[in-house]
Amino acid sequence: MLSLVLSFVLNDRLIGDRLKQYVQGNMIGRGKTIIQAYEQYDPSNRDALMTGLMALPNYSVRLIDEEGKLLHGTSMPSGPHIEVLPDQLDLVLKGGVYRDSGRHGFRSTVGLPLRIDDKPYALFLTSEFGDFARMLSGFFRNLLLIVLLFGSFFILISARYIVRPLRRLTEATRKMSKGDFSIRLRTKRKDEIGQLTESFNQMAHELGTLEHIRQQFVSDVSHEIQSPLTSIKGFTQALKHKKMDEAGRLRLLDIIEDESNRLSRLSNDLLQLASLEYEHLALNVKPFRLDEQIRNVIIASEPQWAAKKLDIELELGEIRIAADEDKLKQVWMNLLSNSIKFTGEHGRISIKANAEDGEAEVVVTDDGQGISDEEIGSIFKPFYKVDKSRDRAIGGNGIGLSIVKRIVDLHRGDIHVTSKVGEWTTFRVILPLTAPPNETQKNL
Repeated sequence: MLSLVLSFVLNDRLIGDRLKQYVQGNMIGRGKTIIQAYEQYDPSNRDALMTGLMALPNYSVRLIDEEGKLLHGTSMPSGPHIEVLPDQLDLVLKGGVYRDSGRHGFRSTVGLPLRIDDKPYALFLTSEFGDFARMLSGFFRNLLLIVLLFGSFFILISARYIVRPLRRLTEATRKMSKGDFSIRLRTKRKDEIGQLTESFNQMAHELGTLEHIRQQFVSDVSHEIQSPLTSIKGFTQALKHKKMDEAGRLRLLDIIEDESNRLSRLSNDLLQLASLEYEHLALNVKPFRLDEQIRNVIIASEPQWAAKKLDIELELGEIRIAADEDKLKQVWMNLLSNSIKFTGEHGRISIKANAEDGEAEVVVTDDGQGISDEEIGSIFKPFYKVDKSRDRAIGGNGIGLSIVKRIVDLHRGDIHVTSKVGEWTTFRVILPLTAPPNETQKNL
């Protein structure tokens, strides 16, 4: 309706201006015809000619001499007579053509010069076109109303076509809010509604996957906690109700201590993983020598790799990096302990590091049992263990590599794994040498 009102206003203005230009052009043409006829007629018949011209419908014709005297003239059939002002008359007598400015509504006047016997005269023509303008304006108004009628009808039809899938999306969203992530919407549309439907299906799939991971995570945590608790409870009861020698008692106490430490490590790893998942976690970024940090981690882990008589090969270039030193230390500790854990006695672990093109690359390779291609994509998931049959012998809770992946992601880096079952496994970590953007930098 607002568009229709604006169209009415513009329609009246445009039609009035265009019609006035057309009428003025037409009057100028007729005026020139009158001047030619007047000049060609015999002076004795000029009065009869002007009398005939005065009878033209919707026209007022006035002939004025240089002294301002009206020689011939009539008023409009309707409305008051429009007076010729002195400046207008002076313009025409000097040879100019006068066009009115349009302040008289649907009435327009033009003035044309002519010379008779070398004397200047002014011919003024006035036309009334209000009835025609109103008829034309009414026609366009009716046309706009017809457009509004049909347009509204087609908008209602198209609105139903658009709203139907939106209602389906709304109903599907309600079901999803109640925990039903299996819902899928079918569509053949390729427009924005179709794209929205596809995005909704993708979101439902992702949320369903996340829900499954959450449930699996809760199940795994419960299992990891329940197992040591059951051991602690059983051995505690054994200590209370059974008589045993000192060696047996100490053996049970050692088991209880180990299981308690296992629970403590699990709790710390879960807290650490939860803190790393916090979206706005600020990194304590500062410059340090990455190669020196890796050497220190290897020295600190000597009891573990020395007990299995492993050979450690180092090839470290001098690397200066700006990153969170404590968190990167956890990365190397987890990767090295993982390699030690899955490498047999007298095995070999190779660690290489270099910097190039603004990035640091650290490669950790062991000749352990390896990882199958099917399992490589899952090793960074919490509680995922490659060899579940050897959980107790190998140890660990399956969170270490999840922590590694999250820390590398926080540093805007990347980690890749390649392996051959029974022969070797390689972890390749790539980190930017400069501080990650949009992170809180301290002590830099």
